[in-house]
Amino acid sequence: MPASSLQTQQNDQNPKRLAILEAALEQFAELGVNGVAVPDIAARARVGTGTIYRYFQNKEALVNALYQEEKQRLERCLTGESGDESDPRRLFHGLWLRMVGFAREHPRSFRFLELQYHLPYLDRSSREMEHRILKRQADVCRYLQDMGIFRADMRAEIIMATVWGAFVNLMKAERAGYTRLTEEDINSARDGCWRLCASSAA
Repeated sequence: MPASSLQTQQNDQNPKRLAILEAALEQFAELGVNGVAVPDIAARARVGTGTIYRYFQNKEALVNALYQEEKQRLERCLTGESGDESDPRRLFHGLWLRMVGFAREHPRSFRFLELQYHLPYLDRSSREMEHRILKRQADVCRYLQDMGIFRADMRAEIIMATVWGAFVNLMKAERAGYTRLTEEDINSARDGCWRLCASSAA
C-alpha cells in the first residue's frame, strides 16, 4: 500500500476524528446541519474547537465526510444478502427488510441522511456517491421490470423513488409521533408498495 494511502487510512481511524464524527452525527440528527456550530460539536466530542480543523478544513468538509461515511453504511445495508433472486417478491421483501433494519438499527444515521435536505452543501464526491446508490436500487427495479414483474408504464427510477419516499415518510411519521408502527403496519406498507409497483400480470 502506498505511504499516502496508509496515512489516509490511519487518519480516518484516528480516535479523535471518529469522536468528532460521532458527535457531529448526534447533533446533526437532532438539530439539523444548520442548527449546529463547530464549537457545539467540539464540546460534544470533548475536544478543542481547533482540533476539529486539524481533521476537517471547515464545517462543510466535516458534513461531507460524515455524509459519505453514513451513506456507505446505508449502501452496505441495502446491498446485503438478497436471498432467492428467482422469487421476485422475496427479493423485494428482502430489500424492504433491509431498509427497515437500517432505520431501526441506525436511527441517527437515518435521520441525518433521509430526513434533512443536504444538496446545498454536498460536494462532488458526496453527490456522486448518492447517485451511485440510487442507481443501484433503480437497477433492482429495472431487473424486476425486465422480468415482467414490475409495471412498465413507470421508469425504474420513478418506481424506486416512490417506494423509498413512502418508506421514509412512514418512518418520519413514527419519528414525529403521529403513529406507532407495529410489525403488521410495516408489512402492510411493504405489500402496498408491492401492489403499487407490480404489473397486472404479477
